[in-house]
Amino acid sequence: MKLTVAATLLCSAAFVSPAAAQDVETGDAAPPQSTEVASPTEAPAGRQVYTPADFARYAPKTAADMIQQIPGFNIRESEQLRGLGQATGNVLFNGKRSSTKSESLFNLLTRIPATNVERIEIVDGATLDIPGLSGQVANIVYQSNALSGQFAWTGQVRAHYADPLFTRGSVSVSGRSGALEYEAGIDNSDAGRSAAGGPTRILDRDNVLTELRSDTWTSNYDAPKISGKVTWNGAGGSVAHANAHYQRTYSRYDERGLRQPTGLPDRVRTLIERNDTWNYELGGDYEFGLGPGKLKLIGLRSYSHEPYLQQTLTEFDDGSAAVGDRFTQTGNLAETVARGEYSWKMFGGDWQLSGEAAFNTLDNVSGLFVLAPSGEFTEIPFPEGTGGVKEDRYEALLSFGRKLTDTLSFQLIGGAETSTIAQTGANGLTRSFFRPKGTLSLAWKPSEDFDASLKIRRRVLQLNFYNFLARAFLNDGNANEGNIDLLPQQDWSYEAEFNKKQGPWGSQQFRLIYRDVEDYVDIIPVAGGGEAVGNIAKSWAAAFISTSTIKFDPMGLKGLKLDVTGVIQESGLRDPFTGENRQWSNFATRQLNVALRYDMPQTDWAFGADANYTHFEPRYRSNSVDRTWEGPVFAGVFVENKDVAGLTVRAAVDNILNARSRRYREVYTGLRGVTPISFIEDRDRLIGPIFSLSVRGNF
Repeated sequence: MKLTVAATLLCSAAFVSPAAAQDVETGDAAPPQSTEVASPTEAPAGRQVYTPADFARYAPKTAADMIQQIPGFNIRESEQLRGLGQATGNVLFNGKRSSTKSESLFNLLTRIPATNVERIEIVDGATLDIPGLSGQVANIVYQSNALSGQFAWTGQVRAHYADPLFTRGSVSVSGRSGALEYEAGIDNSDAGRSAAGGPTRILDRDNVLTELRSDTWTSNYDAPKISGKVTWNGAGGSVAHANAHYQRTYSRYDERGLRQPTGLPDRVRTLIERNDTWNYELGGDYEFGLGPGKLKLIGLRSYSHEPYLQQTLTEFDDGSAAVGDRFTQTGNLAETVARGEYSWKMFGGDWQLSGEAAFNTLDNVSGLFVLAPSGEFTEIPFPEGTGGVKEDRYEALLSFGRKLTDTLSFQLIGGAETSTIAQTGANGLTRSFFRPKGTLSLAWKPSEDFDASLKIRRRVLQLNFYNFLARAFLNDGNANEGNIDLLPQQDWSYEAEFNKKQGPWGSQQFRLIYRDVEDYVDIIPVAGGGEAVGNIAKSWAAAFISTSTIKFDPMGLKGLKLDVTGVIQESGLRDPFTGENRQWSNFATRQLNVALRYDMPQTDWAFGADANYTHFEPRYRSNSVDRTWEGPVFAGVFVENKDVAGLTVRAAVDNILNARSRRYREVYTGLRGVTPISFIEDRDRLIGPIFSLSVRGNF
């Protein structure tokens, strides 16, 4: 799976979670972001302003290229909470949050040509009139003029197993016609070709080899998306946005392995997964003056069609009848959101009253099949996997923010939501809830080179509706039963951020996060001896994140800089099966990202290296402890020329330290930790070096 930058991991809805639906590793770790430019121009009210001249040595092509070079700043994507809600990301566009939900902030930034950017302002979110923001926020001030465009392409080949990648890229155009600004693009930058292969040893409880496996897997993924956006700037400061996208995904996973158990016939096992989906989103907003303030109306409609197939087939060398299983699932997910925000000034501060209605649905049909002696797959009863889930939710919030002193500001948000969750299918149930929500944010800037912020929130996270229904996992022989009593996770979240500018030497940021969690979502026991996705009443998680940029110009090494992001995380819950205290499943407790970049003075050349290490806790089920990782260290080097006929061209080699795809799984005869070990799976697969060439430019 791809590893994102540490700061993004820590601000996700559940701290760190798997980045892909498949339980496979890609060997394709993303390098840390570069984060250093010349010293910014200081602006009034504590804002730091970066102009295009500050980024000149990097020859940026898009706003994304620029923002990645700001010292101490990492893009934090909007949290995937319920509905649209209030702002949670840390990037604004001309002082406004994006009204789209599925588009990442980074992708939106790649559509803005660097030549259209007038400046980038860094300001503490709690000082703005946009409820929900805190900590450092980047406001991209830009203006579309004549028609212009940008493109990016990356080709990649691997030394072992994987197919070559030629389809990763994007192209977009933007421009203006009178009062209309427009953007349109095609993007497949998430495309990937992954693979690994090598031995897996199956051991008994005494570490005696009982089976040797030799497996190879490949994963091919493309997700082309076509999207567009129109902005209309009307009279009296009114502004309207309309955006839309349509996307298809093509996901192919194939694994083939020779299995040689002691004293039994050799066999060949194949596993395939297919997940070809399509989705769309339509959205827009309109803001206009009304009475003493402004009213903003927002609407969004999204839909996703998600068929999925997993199949195993085992064939025996001695001619015995083949055995196999198949699981199919077709889900249709829809979300409709209507939101209104009325903002005005009173009592020396900024007020906002917001209301939101959100309607989410899932209709799902699942099937379970076994291979019959005739060679055909025959369906067996699996009613718990078919059904529907519907949630109607209404929310109202009132916010107020103002400056208390010249250096201290605060923002207070309070309100509540009501929701009704209805499930159809096996043992359908309808439940209603009332939940208070709110936020308190403080921003303190005692000097031009230091600022701090504190944010306290009551959060309610969005549910994965598939977890209400039963699901089979054929690769490991596991299954989840349905759970009609599933609840969304809630927590009290405490977040502090400290930023210190070190002048010509760089910057330093510290972030502290603590979450007191109710109804944590994990695997729990259910009646009858099975297990399902359910809730653990109480748990907690804490994180410390350090982000450093060190610039070596004062030492005479002009153009050389070092970016380091380190993460320490801890969590705790009482295991619902054994009663022991443990960490969250698959929780990243340690992470270190290091990136060194050298922009050679008076030339267009740049060189660099990066490395990252992450330690994940195991996944826990009733009968297994399963740790999957890649490593120990992913590292790469690159060389870049920023003017090859006006293009930026980069060549890179990743995984130069031979990080491998690893898995260590202990499976018990019954309840783990109580019954004896049935077998141990010890996997060690080769990934190998990864060679890539990328080209970026404008037109």
